[in-house]
Amino acid sequence: MADTKTGAKSARYAPEVLVDYARDVFAAAGSEAREADIVARHLIEANLYGHDSHGLVRVKKYVEWVKAGMVVPNRHVEVVSDRGAAVVLDGAFGYGQVIGKEAMELAAERVKAHGFTVLATRNSGHLGRIGAWPEILAEAGFASFHFVNTSGFGILVAPHGGSDRRLSANPIAAGSPVAGGPPLILDIATSVVAEGKIQMSRNKHEKLAPGLVLDGHGKPTTDPEAFYASPPGAIFPFGGHKGSGLSLFCEIFAGSLTGGFASNPKNPTAGRLVNNMLTIAFDPQAFAGADFFRTDLDRLLAWTKASPPIEPSGAVLMPGDIERRTRAEREANGVPVDGETLAQVLAAGASVGVRAPKELA
Repeated sequence: MADTKTGAKSARYAPEVLVDYARDVFAAAGSEAREADIVARHLIEANLYGHDSHGLVRVKKYVEWVKAGMVVPNRHVEVVSDRGAAVVLDGAFGYGQVIGKEAMELAAERVKAHGFTVLATRNSGHLGRIGAWPEILAEAGFASFHFVNTSGFGILVAPHGGSDRRLSANPIAAGSPVAGGPPLILDIATSVVAEGKIQMSRNKHEKLAPGLVLDGHGKPTTDPEAFYASPPGAIFPFGGHKGSGLSLFCEIFAGSLTGGFASNPKNPTAGRLVNNMLTIAFDPQAFAGADFFRTDLDRLLAWTKASPPIEPSGAVLMPGDIERRTRAEREANGVPVDGETLAQVLAAGASVGVRAPKELA
């Protein structure tokens, strides 16, 4: 199937084909082999989980940011302050996939040592799918909560009652281990929709659902082009004052508390995509005890799942269930990529001297 405007193929592709290509692109853009692999795998994993807005479509932006000096390859976390259970890290504007992974590895070490940790990460490149970070801690047996913001480059969202961009999309994620099963992973934006999903609708030449965005004149619109016009549009917070309030606390916790700045176009780092993240992680053993935590969580899940489904063929879904179902389907049938996104990604690769493999050409 071909896109009507670009003529590029719109089809499904094996995940490893996409990983291999993205890895080659990031390596050609200056990343060492390990970094290129981490970033590529993180992006395509986002596609596998159904978060296409944080997947392959990001390759184009990342290459542009590297060329502009907004993201610096081969950077690692730097410890700014270390008080044992309270740690402040600086990402030195490196790839967020690497910075986030290193930050979570350090968080896991501190939880083991202290029973809990509060870890502040500032000045990271785009952290990608935020659900990846509580997943790492849940696999280690820890529960965690994560607040994320940008310092000014990612201002996209209108506050409740406002009509233009003032806040970032500001995701919140949380995770918990589950004995004998996959972890519970919550990964949501405090905006009603992620900006990347607007971009995906734009690439597919599809209208947006009503109630997601305002145009540059403060009027509701379903046209994704209106969001990117001049003056630009804005995204609604989810749930009105509820999402707007949570977004504000993302700015406080991830921005003001970490030292990475709350969103403001006058910040010194507002000219580049900077993510800041506050992570709070717990070892259940240090609190209620691992046995109580496991037993009580099992009771909670059993009680909740026993609710009769609204639809006869439906089911009560837990955080992460939809993503796991999507992953199973896409691992079996391939990752869907629209023609416009594919064309953009191939052009990004060509700009750093990477030829498309025959599976993508």
